[in-house]
Amino acid sequence: MYRELGEAAWGWVLGHMRDDDGPWLPEIPPADAPAGDRDSLYAGIAGLAPVLAEIALTRPWTAAESDLAGAIVARLSRQAATRDEPSLYDGLAGDVTALRLLAPGTERVALERLAALRRPGGWDSTLGVGPGGPLTDVVVGTAGIVMAAVWAGDRGLAEHGGEALLAVAEQTGAGLDWRMWPGHASSMPNFSHGTAGVASALAVAGRLLGREDFTAAAERGAEHLAAIASLDGGGFVVEHTIPESTRDVEPVTYTWCHGPTGTSQLFAALGRDDLRRRCLHAVLTSGVPQRLRPGFWDNDGRCCGTAGVGDVLIDAAQDAADGTAAAAWAGARRMGDALAERAIRDGNGVCWRFVEHRVDPPLLPPRTTWMQGAAGIAAFLLRLDRVGREGLAAPVVDRPDQFWTVPEKLRTASVAFPGTNGAA
Repeated sequence: MYRELGEAAWGWVLGHMRDDDGPWLPEIPPADAPAGDRDSLYAGIAGLAPVLAEIALTRPWTAAESDLAGAIVARLSRQAATRDEPSLYDGLAGDVTALRLLAPGTERVALERLAALRRPGGWDSTLGVGPGGPLTDVVVGTAGIVMAAVWAGDRGLAEHGGEALLAVAEQTGAGLDWRMWPGHASSMPNFSHGTAGVASALAVAGRLLGREDFTAAAERGAEHLAAIASLDGGGFVVEHTIPESTRDVEPVTYTWCHGPTGTSQLFAALGRDDLRRRCLHAVLTSGVPQRLRPGFWDNDGRCCGTAGVGDVLIDAAQDAADGTAAAAWAGARRMGDALAERAIRDGNGVCWRFVEHRVDPPLLPPRTTWMQGAAGIAAFLLRLDRVGREGLAAPVVDRPDQFWTVPEKLRTASVAFPGTNGAA
């Protein structure tokens, strides 16, 4: 079931592909122009690379898929030489991801461009977010660039970015905190835009470089999160935004981006299995993926919804050295079953429509993309099927923002940490 559904979702995505100076994908069909950055990992053609990499572990590419992979590599290689946006999900670090997944070695052009763009404080964002200058976070800031550099084995970029993150850490009563940019009025402490993500980047960079100061800062970030988390019921939950008054929906979510799903990855980076288990317990007992009430669970994508939770649960199942694998794997299957129930079939394949309860009508149009649409959901479903058939030792298409959460011997793309020789 999962494979058929994933293939149908991928077919739906391919049915909307366009070509104009290389491939592009309308985020919300039937748009006649790209929305935002047509090349990005978040919502553009770079986001098709991890899907193609997952398909390659499931079956041989078709001729059309081979052509698409070649066209993505050609387009991103050409654009990277002059691109100014550095980030993981909207820029050059995302190009590194896609190029390394599809044609290892071609990512060098994007890494060299990142080296040329670095500034004393990190990398200047071009996205118009914040007051200008560098951002800190995983999605559009320095932490995501550091992760991509470590994943690709670029020690110089990893060190530069790590030092920039150390320079803007904020001391708290219990440890260290990072806002999306220094002086931001609120904090989003979880993985995508705050302390959990920044500390993860420092943890993996510290391991690559042997920088104990990076590792110590990551530990202090974890200490800050532990001080502000709710540990009720054996869980570990940090609010989406602090102060809560700056957010007009539920204060807690369970997602990759702003909840314990993503935050669990910090504790994987630090070897804090106790806190990782607490995060996953919180997710598994939260009611996700049921839509218990308006605003509780309205998204089925990778960034903010069901597929992202499922993928992290598969990582945890494949990494578990104790009795937690069964619970994580059962949770991943529960996410897959919910996606099957909510799938919408049309003449082009399968898609999903998310919900926004604050608008009328609340049902949103279907999207095609990696983080918020059918491409990312397809990759999760194909992986769920493949691991179900091959077992928990199946290979993993690893990415810059999660490679350390699975055993090194299972990874297909990231470089080995020093001294590991590819061992788990």
